[in-house]
Amino acid sequence: MAQKIALVTGAGSGIGRAAALALVADGWDTILVGRRMDKLEEAVAEAHGPGRAMPIACDVTNAEQVEVVFTRIERELGRLDLLFNNAGMSARAAPIDEIPVETWREVVDVNVTGSFLCARAAFGLMRRQRPMGGRIINNGSISAHAPRPGSAPYTTTKHAITGLTKTLALDGRPFDIACGQIDIGNAYTDMAARMAEGVSQADGTVRAEATMDVRHVADAVVHMAGLPLDANVLFMTVMATKMPFVGRG
Repeated sequence: MAQKIALVTGAGSGIGRAAALALVADGWDTILVGRRMDKLEEAVAEAHGPGRAMPIACDVTNAEQVEVVFTRIERELGRLDLLFNNAGMSARAAPIDEIPVETWREVVDVNVTGSFLCARAAFGLMRRQRPMGGRIINNGSISAHAPRPGSAPYTTTKHAITGLTKTLALDGRPFDIACGQIDIGNAYTDMAARMAEGVSQADGTVRAEATMDVRHVADAVVHMAGLPLDANVLFMTVMATKMPFVGRG
Protein backbone atom coordinates (compact mmCIF):
# COMPACT_ATOMS: atom_id res chain seq x y z
CA MET A 1 0.00 0.00 0.00
CA ALA A 2 1.15 3.54 -0.75
CA GLN A 3 2.26 5.62 2.22
CA LYS A 4 -0.49 7.82 3.68
CA ILE A 5 0.23 11.54 4.02
CA ALA A 6 -1.34 13.75 6.72
CA LEU A 7 -1.14 17.44 7.54
CA VAL A 8 -1.93 18.86 10.99
CA THR A 9 -2.28 22.60 11.59
CA GLY A 10 -1.54 24.13 14.96
CA ALA A 11 0.83 21.22 15.47
CA GLY A 12 3.36 22.98 17.67
CA SER A 13 1.41 22.49 20.88
CA GLY A 14 -1.70 21.12 22.55
CA ILE A 15 -4.18 19.02 20.62
CA GLY A 16 -2.43 19.50 17.30
CA ARG A 17 0.88 18.29 18.67
CA ALA A 18 -0.70 15.26 20.33
CA ALA A 19 -2.62 14.34 17.18
CA ALA A 20 0.43 14.73 14.94
CA LEU A 21 2.54 12.49 17.17
CA ALA A 22 -0.24 9.89 17.31
CA LEU A 23 -0.52 9.87 13.51
CA VAL A 24 3.24 9.37 13.14
CA ALA A 25 3.06 6.50 15.64
CA ASP A 26 0.23 5.01 13.57
CA GLY A 27 2.36 5.07 10.43
CA TRP A 28 1.31 8.31 8.76
CA ASP A 29 3.91 10.57 7.19
CA THR A 30 2.79 13.77 8.88
CA ILE A 31 3.43 17.42 8.03
CA LEU A 32 3.34 19.55 11.18
CA VAL A 33 2.26 23.12 10.42
CA GLY A 34 2.37 26.06 12.81
CA ARG A 35 3.64 29.60 13.14
CA ARG A 36 6.73 28.81 15.24
CA MET A 37 9.37 26.54 13.78
CA ASP A 38 11.02 26.04 17.18
CA LYS A 39 7.82 24.53 18.59
CA LEU A 40 7.37 22.35 15.51
CA GLU A 41 10.94 21.07 15.78
CA GLU A 42 10.37 20.23 19.45
CA ALA A 43 7.33 18.18 18.42
CA VAL A 44 9.25 16.44 15.65
CA ALA A 45 11.95 15.49 18.15
CA GLU A 46 9.28 13.72 20.22
CA ALA A 47 7.87 11.77 17.26
CA HIS A 48 8.37 8.00 17.27
CA GLY A 49 6.92 5.46 14.92
CA PRO A 50 6.97 4.12 11.40
CA GLY A 51 5.71 7.43 9.99
CA ARG A 52 7.87 10.49 9.32
CA ALA A 53 7.35 13.91 10.93
CA MET A 54 8.04 16.97 8.78
CA PRO A 55 7.77 20.56 10.11
CA ILE A 56 6.70 23.50 7.93
CA ALA A 57 6.27 26.98 9.40
CA CYS A 58 3.12 28.69 8.14
CA ASP A 59 0.58 31.27 9.29
CA VAL A 60 -2.74 29.70 8.29
CA THR A 61 -4.37 33.13 8.02
CA ASN A 62 -1.97 34.04 5.20
CA ALA A 63 -3.34 32.78 1.88
CA GLU A 64 0.03 32.97 0.12
CA GLN A 65 1.80 30.98 2.83
CA VAL A 66 -0.92 28.32 2.82
CA GLU A 67 -0.66 28.01 -0.96
CA VAL A 68 3.12 27.55 -0.70
CA VAL A 69 2.69 24.71 1.81
CA PHE A 70 0.21 22.77 -0.31
CA THR A 71 2.16 23.36 -3.52
CA ARG A 72 5.23 21.95 -1.80
CA ILE A 73 3.27 18.88 -0.61
CA GLU A 74 1.98 18.21 -4.10
CA ARG A 75 5.44 18.66 -5.65
CA GLU A 76 7.47 16.69 -3.08
CA LEU A 77 5.02 14.08 -1.79
CA GLY A 78 2.54 13.80 -4.63
CA ARG A 79 -0.64 13.68 -2.59
CA LEU A 80 -2.42 14.42 0.70
CA ASP A 81 -4.71 11.90 2.37
CA LEU A 82 -5.66 13.77 5.55
CA LEU A 83 -5.98 17.34 6.77
CA PHE A 84 -6.59 17.83 10.48
CA ASN A 85 -7.78 21.44 10.49
CA ASN A 86 -6.87 22.12 14.10
CA ALA A 87 -5.27 25.58 14.41
CA GLY A 88 -7.39 27.89 16.54
CA MET A 89 -7.44 30.42 19.34
CA SER A 90 -9.77 31.75 22.02
CA ALA A 91 -10.03 35.11 23.74
CA ARG A 92 -10.46 36.38 27.28
CA ALA A 93 -14.06 35.98 28.44
CA ALA A 94 -16.02 39.23 28.45
CA PRO A 95 -19.46 40.64 27.61
CA ILE A 96 -19.70 41.42 23.92
CA ASP A 97 -19.59 45.20 24.43
CA GLU A 98 -16.24 44.84 26.19
CA ILE A 99 -14.62 42.76 23.44
CA PRO A 100 -12.35 44.85 21.19
CA VAL A 101 -13.17 44.65 17.50
CA GLU A 102 -9.52 43.73 16.90
CA THR A 103 -9.93 40.67 19.14
CA TRP A 104 -13.03 39.59 17.22
CA ARG A 105 -11.20 39.89 13.91
CA GLU A 106 -8.16 37.98 15.16
CA VAL A 107 -10.24 35.04 16.43
CA VAL A 108 -12.31 34.93 13.24
CA ASP A 109 -9.19 35.15 11.08
CA VAL A 110 -7.48 32.20 12.77
CA ASN A 111 -10.47 29.97 13.47
CA VAL A 112 -12.56 30.55 10.36
CA THR A 113 -10.39 32.04 7.62
CA GLY A 114 -7.44 29.80 8.49
CA SER A 115 -9.64 26.71 8.41
CA PHE A 116 -11.21 27.81 5.12
CA LEU A 117 -7.85 28.45 3.45
CA CYS A 118 -6.42 25.08 4.49
CA ALA A 119 -9.59 23.18 3.60
CA ARG A 120 -9.73 24.96 0.24
CA ALA A 121 -6.16 24.00 -0.61
CA ALA A 122 -6.55 20.43 0.65
CA PHE A 123 -9.82 19.93 -1.22
CA GLY A 124 -8.24 21.08 -4.48
CA LEU A 125 -5.24 18.78 -4.07
CA MET A 126 -7.45 15.84 -3.15
CA ARG A 127 -9.50 16.42 -6.32
CA ARG A 128 -6.42 16.57 -8.55
CA GLN A 129 -4.46 13.63 -7.15
CA ARG A 130 -4.75 10.06 -8.36
CA PRO A 131 -6.26 8.11 -6.85
CA MET A 132 -8.62 10.97 -6.09
CA GLY A 133 -9.96 11.61 -2.58
CA GLY A 134 -8.97 12.13 1.01
CA ARG A 135 -10.31 13.18 4.38
CA ILE A 136 -10.63 16.50 6.21
CA ILE A 137 -11.21 16.58 9.97
CA ASN A 138 -12.17 19.94 11.45
CA ASN A 139 -11.60 20.77 15.11
CA GLY A 140 -14.91 22.13 16.33
CA SER A 141 -15.94 22.61 19.96
CA ILE A 142 -18.74 21.73 22.30
CA SER A 143 -19.04 25.51 22.71
CA ALA A 144 -20.94 25.44 19.43
CA HIS A 145 -23.61 23.45 21.27
CA ALA A 146 -23.42 25.02 24.73
CA PRO A 147 -21.38 28.24 24.93
CA ARG A 148 -19.50 29.48 27.94
CA PRO A 149 -20.24 32.94 29.35
CA GLY A 150 -18.51 35.77 27.52
CA SER A 151 -17.32 33.69 24.59
CA ALA A 152 -18.96 35.43 21.61
CA PRO A 153 -15.95 35.37 19.22
CA TYR A 154 -14.89 31.80 19.94
CA THR A 155 -18.40 30.33 20.03
CA THR A 156 -19.41 32.10 16.82
CA THR A 157 -16.39 30.76 14.96
CA LYS A 158 -17.07 27.22 16.11
CA HIS A 159 -20.62 27.44 14.76
CA ALA A 160 -18.99 28.47 11.49
CA ILE A 161 -16.74 25.42 11.58
CA THR A 162 -19.82 23.21 11.84
CA GLY A 163 -21.16 24.87 8.69
CA LEU A 164 -17.85 24.32 6.95
CA THR A 165 -17.87 20.65 7.95
CA LYS A 166 -21.36 20.05 6.60
CA THR A 167 -20.72 21.79 3.29
CA LEU A 168 -17.41 20.01 2.75
CA ALA A 169 -19.03 16.66 3.57
CA LEU A 170 -21.67 17.41 0.93
CA ASP A 171 -19.44 18.94 -1.72
CA GLY A 172 -16.80 16.24 -1.30
CA ARG A 173 -19.07 13.36 -2.25
CA PRO A 174 -18.36 13.40 -6.02
CA PHE A 175 -14.61 13.44 -5.34
CA ASP A 176 -14.32 10.80 -2.57
CA ILE A 177 -13.46 13.53 -0.06
CA ALA A 178 -14.88 12.79 3.39
CA CYS A 179 -15.19 15.49 6.02
CA GLY A 180 -15.91 15.12 9.72
CA GLN A 181 -15.64 17.16 12.89
CA ILE A 182 -14.36 16.45 16.36
CA ASP A 183 -15.85 18.49 19.21
CA ILE A 184 -13.58 18.43 22.24
CA GLY A 185 -14.36 19.16 25.86
CA ASN A 186 -11.64 19.91 28.42
CA ALA A 187 -8.68 18.02 27.01
CA TYR A 188 -5.80 18.98 29.28
CA THR A 189 -3.45 21.30 27.38
CA ASP A 190 -1.81 24.62 28.20
CA MET A 191 -4.86 26.31 26.66
CA ALA A 192 -7.30 24.35 28.86
CA ALA A 193 -5.26 24.28 32.07
CA ARG A 194 -7.45 27.00 33.56
CA MET A 195 -10.39 24.57 33.54
CA ALA A 196 -8.80 22.60 36.37
CA GLU A 197 -8.14 25.80 38.32
CA GLY A 198 -11.56 27.40 38.00
CA VAL A 199 -13.68 28.79 35.17
CA SER A 200 -16.81 30.95 35.06
CA GLN A 201 -20.11 29.09 35.06
CA ALA A 202 -23.50 30.17 33.72
CA ASP A 203 -24.81 30.74 37.24
CA GLY A 204 -22.10 33.30 37.92
CA THR A 205 -19.88 31.07 40.05
CA VAL A 206 -16.31 30.05 39.32
CA ARG A 207 -15.59 26.34 39.64
CA ALA A 208 -12.92 23.86 38.68
CA GLU A 209 -13.94 21.39 35.98
CA ALA A 210 -12.88 17.85 35.19
CA THR A 211 -10.34 17.39 32.42
CA MET A 212 -9.05 14.44 30.39
CA ASP A 213 -5.70 13.44 28.94
CA VAL A 214 -5.18 14.95 25.49
CA ARG A 215 -4.06 11.55 24.19
CA HIS A 216 -7.72 10.47 24.11
CA VAL A 217 -8.37 13.20 21.54
CA ALA A 218 -5.34 12.11 19.55
CA ASP A 219 -6.57 8.51 19.57
CA ALA A 220 -9.98 9.67 18.34
CA VAL A 221 -8.42 11.60 15.47
CA VAL A 222 -6.37 8.54 14.48
CA HIS A 223 -9.56 6.44 14.50
CA MET A 224 -11.43 8.91 12.31
CA ALA A 225 -8.45 9.19 9.98
CA GLY A 226 -8.11 5.43 9.60
CA LEU A 227 -11.60 4.78 8.27
CA PRO A 228 -12.00 3.86 4.59
CA LEU A 229 -13.37 6.72 2.51
CA ASP A 230 -16.73 5.01 2.16
CA ALA A 231 -17.25 5.52 5.92
CA ASN A 232 -17.19 8.77 7.85
CA VAL A 233 -17.58 10.05 11.40
CA LEU A 234 -19.47 13.24 10.62
CA PHE A 235 -19.45 14.51 14.23
CA MET A 236 -17.70 13.11 17.27
CA THR A 237 -17.77 14.54 20.81
CA VAL A 238 -14.85 13.60 23.05
CA MET A 239 -15.03 15.11 26.52
CA ALA A 240 -14.06 14.73 30.12
CA THR A 241 -16.83 12.55 31.51
CA LYS A 242 -17.62 14.73 34.52
CA MET A 243 -17.31 18.17 32.96
CA PRO A 244 -20.47 20.33 32.91
CA PHE A 245 -21.62 19.99 29.31
CA VAL A 246 -24.88 18.08 29.42
CA GLY A 247 -26.94 20.35 31.64
CA ARG A 248 -24.57 23.31 31.28
CA GLY A 249 -26.41 26.48 32.31
